[in-house]
Amino acid sequence: MERKRRIAILGSTGSIGTQTLDVIRQHRDKFEVELLTCNSSVDLLAQQAKEFDANNAVICNEVLYPELSNLLENTDTKAFAGIKSVCDLVASDNVDIVVGAMVGFSGLKPTLSAIDAGKIIALANKETLVAAGGIVTSEAQKHNAPIIPIDSEHSAIFQCLLSAQGNKIAKIHLTASGGPFRTWDKDRIEKATKDDALKHPNWNMGAKVTIDSSTMMNKGFEVIEAKWLFRQPVSKINVIIQPESIIHSMIEYEDGAVMAQLACPDMREPIQFALGFPERMPLDNKKMDFAELGSISFFKPDMDKFPCLGLAYEAIGRGGNIPCVMNAANESAVAAFLRDRIGFYDIPHIISECMEKAEAIKEPTLDDIFMTNAVVRRMADAMIEKMER
Repeated sequence: MERKRRIAILGSTGSIGTQTLDVIRQHRDKFEVELLTCNSSVDLLAQQAKEFDANNAVICNEVLYPELSNLLENTDTKAFAGIKSVCDLVASDNVDIVVGAMVGFSGLKPTLSAIDAGKIIALANKETLVAAGGIVTSEAQKHNAPIIPIDSEHSAIFQCLLSAQGNKIAKIHLTASGGPFRTWDKDRIEKATKDDALKHPNWNMGAKVTIDSSTMMNKGFEVIEAKWLFRQPVSKINVIIQPESIIHSMIEYEDGAVMAQLACPDMREPIQFALGFPERMPLDNKKMDFAELGSISFFKPDMDKFPCLGLAYEAIGRGGNIPCVMNAANESAVAAFLRDRIGFYDIPHIISECMEKAEAIKEPTLDDIFMTNAVVRRMADAMIEKMER
């Protein structure tokens, strides 16, 4: 790298955000922090801004702005509030790479602002491509804004494709751990609590993403992401359970050869790859020990036990705004499950009902996407309220 890359982290206090900062911590000579944002973890945001001497910090929950301003009063970091501030600051000439680590639909607007400014997008926020994949990828192409995936699965595919040299892909194999309920029967899963669902066997993630993993909606999202990122039809995207989370994904060529990317389950590896691309740098992490590993196993996903995966295939098959409908319903349902308002299998039920009832728009505009999200969230919330009665 000729000079330090200036990084903006959207969602710096979450799982991906804190691990991104750990990567930067290990490579202060290569990266500097320009912008940090979060929704409401004001103390941690201020602490991060001080440690990394960030130029700007934004608290999206505007009520907390006075607190952030006081915490940063005697520093060089400028405090801001609200999503509009995030959108304005990511477009700054002082930003080279925007790490999209916000969780949920809220990540769409600032990501599009960064794309419109031609920034490199290191994307971890799944919902951006799930809800508006066609619009986002079209804008990225228009503004010459590269999207480098941070998801371990899509990073693996991206890394494998570097050796493709223009050869056609026969199939993408997206691997999945199977989550905490892989070995449970359906009757037991039906009684699962949020505490059960939050016990992921391999990864340490935020609550929303962990629940999505337990329902396998997370993998459904990744199917949709893969379609847009790698411009492949869904018929070429296969999901396979790989419980050890060692093979992060694979690509298969027309001659039957399969390329895989392997690493210990540590999100810092794909984060660092995205930030430093095309350079690979040392990382203080656990390295592969194949003798210790012993074996790697594979299983087909059970669509009956995990209907959310099937709903994702249905949503992208129908196209238009239906993936946005699915995402909005899922966000409401997962939030309700985390508050003990509904049961585990109520999540796919709510998603399915919303996909059936919501207005389908074949070629949605960005305004249509935001309207769909708002309407379906209200629809799902009304269903949840009735379930509680």
